[in-house]
Amino acid sequence: MYRIFAILALVMAAACPAAAQEYDVSELQTRAEYSNFDETTRYAEVMSYLRAAVLASDRLHLTEFGYTTEGRALPLLVFGDVWDASAAEISRSGKTRVFVQANIHAGEVCGKEALLMLIRELASGAYADWADSLVLMMAPIYNADGNERISLYNRPRQHGPVGGMGQRPNVQGFDLNRDHMKLDSPEARSLVWLMNEYDPHVLIDLHTTNGTVHGYHLTYSPPLNPNTDRRIIELMRDRWLPEVRATVREAYGWEFYYYGNVPRAGSAREPGWYTFDHRPRFNNNYVGLRNRIAILSEAYAYASFEDRIMATLAFVKENAHFAHRNASSIRETLETVDLESVVGRELAVRSAFARSGEPVEILLGEVDEMRNPYTGEVMYLRKEVLKPTSMYEYGTFSAMETERAPRTYFVPPSLSTVIERLGAHGIWYEELSGPRELALERFRIDASQAAERPFQGRHERTLTGVYEPVVHTLEPGTLVVPVDQKLGRLVYYLLEPRSDDGLVAWALMDDVLEGAEHYPILREPADP
Repeated sequence: MYRIFAILALVMAAACPAAAQEYDVSELQTRAEYSNFDETTRYAEVMSYLRAAVLASDRLHLTEFGYTTEGRALPLLVFGDVWDASAAEISRSGKTRVFVQANIHAGEVCGKEALLMLIRELASGAYADWADSLVLMMAPIYNADGNERISLYNRPRQHGPVGGMGQRPNVQGFDLNRDHMKLDSPEARSLVWLMNEYDPHVLIDLHTTNGTVHGYHLTYSPPLNPNTDRRIIELMRDRWLPEVRATVREAYGWEFYYYGNVPRAGSAREPGWYTFDHRPRFNNNYVGLRNRIAILSEAYAYASFEDRIMATLAFVKENAHFAHRNASSIRETLETVDLESVVGRELAVRSAFARSGEPVEILLGEVDEMRNPYTGEVMYLRKEVLKPTSMYEYGTFSAMETERAPRTYFVPPSLSTVIERLGAHGIWYEELSGPRELALERFRIDASQAAERPFQGRHERTLTGVYEPVVHTLEPGTLVVPVDQKLGRLVYYLLEPRSDDGLVAWALMDDVLEGAEHYPILREPADP
């Protein structure tokens, strides 16, 4: 009840300026804090907390960017020298836009708590200099429906919160971090709408990882798809992430490193430190194909809940500091990337792990076994043990199969699902007003195979075949989708028939591929 009274006091203080000057917003606490890190903050508490914080600072503005499956509004808190939280106002500021989201997996709650704590600091006047060059946008509770499915048996090996946490998927059963291409959930559609409307330059996605017992408090990743522009990857790997890692080590004494796991016993993989997947179904890879900077944060599940929150908070702050110091060069780099066409370039449709040239030193660790006091289930707690171990790193990907990016794709007007998805992704196109005969390329299907088991509600499909020349008359209403546009890399990955994460792969075109000899979307080749 004290927390409720604290929030009500702030609301009353806002109505009385003299009282507002006496109210200390630092009295606001998250449920994690006032429960001694035994519990996590619920949706209604998050919304009350955000409304209270906004009343304490004219640099904070609250809006919404969509809805969950169950109709919960998705809050977006904006910090900066702007009049309101609208996309138009933020764009007019001309400043670098940084978006931080948490709770895409609602059992991984440290990011939510860390963002709430950061918001309290911002409301108190901390980091005011960020507003000189940045607008910071924060979505602390993305999978809001999953957050409310509290269970003491979710993520049982994770060290707390012992009072339970939400579930990984949304209420449709979808993993929202696999839904960026197919857009089957209202949450993913809301998030992509935000990317289209606000166009953040930098996106940070906050998670908690389990798996390999290692020595890091937090691991991270830039975009992994090899079609991501090299300037984004070079900035992240050569400067940005190494600087953040070094600063955290010096300031906190914590070790951070690139995300990875070692293969489990009996795995067919060679020993090494393996990152995850290159496909844009994952947030940071999708963002990379949109020509934007993406950073995945994975706090270590076997650190204490409090330590996970503090490590995540430190990571967000240091990334914001870097973005603040380099705001102009970030914008300039991305403006250059946006203007560069990928037409005629060999781009990956399928990729494989690339091994580092030399072994690297990975810090493995140890854990103690503990028992959740309420369930008796085993939890792991990180020990202060660092075991430097030399191994090859499989932290990047290289193209295994490629295709030359065309100049244009032509989508028949009957493909309503394809057209709807292109629009949802924010891809630009126009329609033919009349018939047009053109020399094009048509993909001949040699084999079509659907997965036996469904994944995320769909039987993934793989096509094999080759392109062949054809003279074809396009009907009126055909969509003309140029690859020479800002989202050209995304256009290519969505529409190429052999793409391992496109509309074909997600079975969104099965109704027209059944028994078909040719892929119905034609393309205009790039100039020789």
